[in-house]
Amino acid sequence: MNLVLDHGNTLIKGAFFEGVDLKEKFQSSDAQEIKNLLKGKTIQHCIVSSVSQSPDDIFSMINVLGKRLSLHVDLPLPVKVMYETPHTLGVDRIAAVCGALEIFPNRDCLVIDAGTCINFEFLDAQGKYHGGSISPGVQMRFGAMHTFTARLPLVSAVPDAALIGGSTAACMQSGVMNGVIAEINGIMEKYRKLYPTLKTILCGGDAHFFENKLKDSIFVAPDLVLSGLNRILLHNVSF
Repeated sequence: MNLVLDHGNTLIKGAFFEGVDLKEKFQSSDAQEIKNLLKGKTIQHCIVSSVSQSPDDIFSMINVLGKRLSLHVDLPLPVKVMYETPHTLGVDRIAAVCGALEIFPNRDCLVIDAGTCINFEFLDAQGKYHGGSISPGVQMRFGAMHTFTARLPLVSAVPDAALIGGSTAACMQSGVMNGVIAEINGIMEKYRKLYPTLKTILCGGDAHFFENKLKDSIFVAPDLVLSGLNRILLHNVSF
């Protein structure tokens, strides 16, 4: 089996694949827990995407027989990166668009990753990744209102925020949750005018707040980054 690991800001997510088939996935905020889970397992090939820890530290935890790959923009990729500043490109964004290529090959795709930030990524039908946009995520918006004002409380996301809030907390929830929905719908509409056959994919830890509230038909892919990492791994081990 092959192993893919996505080491994010708060969670380590991983999965075992046989070819393109996802066999088992796991996640934890505790590196030691992940180490214990992987202890004694024999792994054929491995790829690591990390925004917060050296991949070498991660590789030291596991037994890999074949290739050990660290995701970066100079690694051979199944997509062509057209980004103007490729070395500033987050590895999670690269993995997401490679996951989109796996699901919808030869199609214009918009990936919406609703996590710490909300990333919009555009991949065209020729497999060229052009970039997109980045805006603050849900928790970041709540945190900013609390941090940069004197009296606004820190409140949590809710799945069904009222349009008209009847309290300060409810007003903040309305502004963030309904604001994000309006933002996503507006950006999808702009893309759709340019690319009428566009496929839209939603992923990320906050995707569940929005998947049933968007105007356009969307494909929800909670394992998009893991699938993208596997696609990149297979692309490299085939050389």
